[in-house]
Amino acid sequence: MANAEYDGDDVEGRPSAGEIHNTLTAGIVTGSVQAGVISGGVHYHYPLPRKAPTPRQLPPASSGFVGRVDELAALTATLNHAAGAAGTVLIFVLAGAGGIGKTWLALHWAHQHLDRFPDGQLFVDLQAFSPAGEPMSVADTVRGFLISLGVTPSHIPVELEDQIRLYRSFVASKRMLIVLDNAAGADQITPLLPGGSTCTVIVTSRRTLPTLITRHGASQLRLATLTPQDARELLTARLGLHRITAETEAVDELIDFCRGFALALGLIAGRAYTQPDVPLADFVSDLRHLGLRALDNDDPAANVYTVLSWSLRALTAQQRKVFGLLGIAPGSDIGLPAAARLSDQSDVQAHAVLMALTEASLLDRKPGNRYVMHDLIRGYAATTADQELPGELRKVALRRLLDFYAHTAHSAARILNPYRESVPLRAPAPGANPQLVQNIQTAIDWFDTEHTTLLAAQRGSVTHGWHDVVWQIAWSLNEFHGRRGLSRDRLRVWLTALDSAAHLSNVHMLIIAHRDLGVAYSARERHNEARRHLHEALALTQKYGDFHQQAQVHRALAVASATQSDFHQALEHADQAHALYGNLNLPVWEANALNYMGWCSSQLGDYKTARSHCQAALAQLQHHHDRYGEAIALETLDDIARNTDCHRDAINYDQRAATLFRTLGDARRCASVLDDLGFSYFKVGEHSQARTAWQEAEKLYRRQGRDASAIRVRQNIDGFTQPEDV
Repeated sequence: MANAEYDGDDVEGRPSAGEIHNTLTAGIVTGSVQAGVISGGVHYHYPLPRKAPTPRQLPPASSGFVGRVDELAALTATLNHAAGAAGTVLIFVLAGAGGIGKTWLALHWAHQHLDRFPDGQLFVDLQAFSPAGEPMSVADTVRGFLISLGVTPSHIPVELEDQIRLYRSFVASKRMLIVLDNAAGADQITPLLPGGSTCTVIVTSRRTLPTLITRHGASQLRLATLTPQDARELLTARLGLHRITAETEAVDELIDFCRGFALALGLIAGRAYTQPDVPLADFVSDLRHLGLRALDNDDPAANVYTVLSWSLRALTAQQRKVFGLLGIAPGSDIGLPAAARLSDQSDVQAHAVLMALTEASLLDRKPGNRYVMHDLIRGYAATTADQELPGELRKVALRRLLDFYAHTAHSAARILNPYRESVPLRAPAPGANPQLVQNIQTAIDWFDTEHTTLLAAQRGSVTHGWHDVVWQIAWSLNEFHGRRGLSRDRLRVWLTALDSAAHLSNVHMLIIAHRDLGVAYSARERHNEARRHLHEALALTQKYGDFHQQAQVHRALAVASATQSDFHQALEHADQAHALYGNLNLPVWEANALNYMGWCSSQLGDYKTARSHCQAALAQLQHHHDRYGEAIALETLDDIARNTDCHRDAINYDQRAATLFRTLGDARRCASVLDDLGFSYFKVGEHSQARTAWQEAEKLYRRQGRDASAIRVRQNIDGFTQPEDV
């Protein structure tokens, strides 16, 4: 820390606390005692020496500072508000991960507002997270501040408490800015807080320092990463517009790699600036192969992994272990139950560790007890796991987590469709403790929350050769993908699962993989691939005499044929499935097949037969409480009613079907039913109800990426022109 020099009179000897007290009572030094909300102690109004300098200790602001518009505005707004209201010292806490740009922000804002602090600025790096290893002591900091304020070393009291009182006395009535950078915790900060209400304090730390907020009324700004626009502006400011526009694709990759992490962007910009003849694409290639190790140099403060490593010093061994394990967990975020299984802890224990990591700015907590780790921090966590955790421990922890996902997903899938075929399920690893999903809404919510994580878990299982988990996740996601209309994801997971099924000695699983992959191809209108896999599945069922799966494959072939508008062929397959289900005494599946026969008959214009089949199917499905099958039967009866101009009946069927599909979480079918409902309302002249139904259908279509349907419905809403084919 740069200290201001003192050129006043020098007095030999250093006074003790008692001597200061004596001089006060003797009247040699005028003084007073006042209670301070911040200090909680006594202020000695010690006379400033002659020609005391005004401290100007702020380091220069970064010339490459960009963005942070909202944060800068928030700091200024809080300062303005405090200036107009009586109160205690104003304290800002800028919290965030190492390298995210806290000090840059503090200095940039401070230099913009120097006129607000005419009595000077004090700055100290408290070295909580730095190569020094040990945070700076309060004694060293206070002593440095006193010298900066013009107190000669010989006049500094011996006792720390007296030093703090003297420091507060000097700054109590001054308009000063005090920047306490890189703080470890509240204990390092509280003694440095001035009394009075005229000073402003900015604290930067990787910790959130809740004590300063609750006890001293501090305002907190939790710094997020830079936006892609700000990241591009940073690179442009350093490298020039010409170089940025010349390699837009490479720039996009650099920005994507850094994910708004200010230090990483600054390092890349600096490296590229010093090597102007090297294409930016070469730096992208280095980062692809080496990660941020490609930017290593001799300066530890300019090494992202080294900077992040300083955050681990204050962690316990258990916290370091969980931090490392989180780096190898699949997905972009993790919930509390999953983190507990990963770390083999109770939910209460895991929550305490996650909160500690959040406090250290190594995690971000999101709504619903979800925890997110920045990609670069995740990369460092994975490196930490490789270096500090035994391979077997990592493998066991990851298998425990993946079994938790796979078995909980299986429980949720069974709730969505209890009539689906049973599948072999390996016992979960010890400690996996899967959740038991109790109802449909909970199942849908769980899949919505964990969907991307389950996709990542399947990919991770492939890497480890855990083919049973790969297949199981595909099976469990199938119903959810269908209801949410996620045909692309459905295709991907079954392509992966088919490869894994080849490694499993179970023909039943291989048949299902071919069958559901065929259905997924059909939903994507890739008809040749669909037929190939469905006929492969059918051949296997015939070879091994699996009549249940044979019925299921015929049902899938019926759907695939109908997708190509071959309703005669679809009706034949549905009829074969219906007969096989009947022979196997599977009444729910038999009723579903009968309903599909009715739908095919409707498409062929045989409405009498269609209505008879569907009404019989509906009664049987209601009898067996298959609500999803009931909704589909109502949807089919609506189709028949509309085609026979029975629009009042169609409205009744659509309303009931839409209610069921909403409850069952099938947004895709719900959108179609609402579309049909709008048509029927329009046909009977109830235009207000038609508009409402179409508006809801349009919203669902947009969310599902069904843009053509959304545009058509919007045209109906805008013009109420009678649609030819709704």
